[in-house]
Amino acid sequence: MKYSLLFLLVPFAGFSQSYSKDNEIKKYVSEVSSDSLKSYVAKLVSFNTRHTLSSVDDPKQGIGAARDWVLRKFKEYAKNSGGRMEVYLQQEDIQPDGKRIDQVVNLGNPIAFLKGTDPNDKRIFLISAHLDSRVTDVMNRTSTAPGANDDGSGVGAVIEAARILSKSSFPASVIFVAFSGEEQSLLGSKLLAGHAKNENWQIEAVLNNDMIGNPKAGETGEINNRTLRVFSEGLPYVELDKKAMNLRNLGLENDGESRQLARYIKETAEQYVKGLEVKLIYRNDRFLRGGDHSSFVTEGFPSVRLTEYYENYDHQHQDIRVENGRQYGDLSEFIDYNYLKKNTAANIAVLASLAKATSKAENVEMKVKELTNSTTLQWQRPKSGIPAGYYVLVRETDSPVWQKKIFTKELSIKIPLSKDNYIFAVQTVNQSGNLSVPVIPGIAR
Repeated sequence: MKYSLLFLLVPFAGFSQSYSKDNEIKKYVSEVSSDSLKSYVAKLVSFNTRHTLSSVDDPKQGIGAARDWVLRKFKEYAKNSGGRMEVYLQQEDIQPDGKRIDQVVNLGNPIAFLKGTDPNDKRIFLISAHLDSRVTDVMNRTSTAPGANDDGSGVGAVIEAARILSKSSFPASVIFVAFSGEEQSLLGSKLLAGHAKNENWQIEAVLNNDMIGNPKAGETGEINNRTLRVFSEGLPYVELDKKAMNLRNLGLENDGESRQLARYIKETAEQYVKGLEVKLIYRNDRFLRGGDHSSFVTEGFPSVRLTEYYENYDHQHQDIRVENGRQYGDLSEFIDYNYLKKNTAANIAVLASLAKATSKAENVEMKVKELTNSTTLQWQRPKSGIPAGYYVLVRETDSPVWQKKIFTKELSIKIPLSKDNYIFAVQTVNQSGNLSVPVIPGIAR
């Protein structure tokens, strides 16, 4: 079907959308409470240390007491779900590895699994943070390690998301998890990612929150309480050797599934959260460093890291002390709870939008039989949900974000734009305006 270019190519204005905001998602965003977040962080700090090698038996301090408290909070909010939220502790005894584990330790990930309402919808969306904390010596399991921002801020966001979204009735499922063992080489996330891979879970997005509450740079003192960074890989880690030639030929080095998820987060979060800019960082993680989302990237799941714009190294991985009048240590007094509130709201808006949307369009393809200055795309209906239609997204090859969109109710479209000059994708849209993550077309043979 042919269309008028003038009629169809509607530019994105700062990633704003032409459809109205979903009132249900607006309500969820409005319910995020800085007071609740502050109370969660204060409770996490009260356990003295949450080091992975600390006590699992002491009822008042250590990693065991902390994970039991998170489980209790999940169970409290599960009462809102009509029996659809399952709460449990994923556990495994980890043997010494001669590196960051020097004793047998019971590793535990508190998990709340909010099952979707559509039994035919197998999609899972996951929000995570890490529960453990540390001081300067990564093996020090006894000194006070508040971990207020690293990563009490992220765990607070996960708990607040569970509180608010437990009342939802999404067709797809949402998992809320606080990983143990992040500081000891991503042990908890590796445990869950491996299980998800072995059980063939259909995880379509992992939002890993690691340090999302500090707005102040350590060296310069500059404050940025407006920007949330999202790190994402461009080239897929899994089977890259098999995929690299095709990615190179098609010019899709910047279009892996995690990168598409990052663009989706920017689009959605900026729509629903006032005063927030999402900055896309074209790296899997910070320079030469890693986080729990990498465990899922390694298993082939689309995964990103959400983190504050600045890291303050005076308050990260530090013994609590004062030197030359300068306070060190990851203390709760250095968290900006209004900034944390915005970043938490961004997560909730994205999760709700993803879980409410229909699933992705299937078998998205580009016809290449003939050389033309136009581009023909075709696709099939999503496996779950009833779409109101489809958006074909368009951007120039050097643009970091989608620039134009084309709406159609058909399953194919011919666009008077050359595939030499543009990148295309297709996403579903439902009656509420909720969008799926875009799908880059393959080649029709």
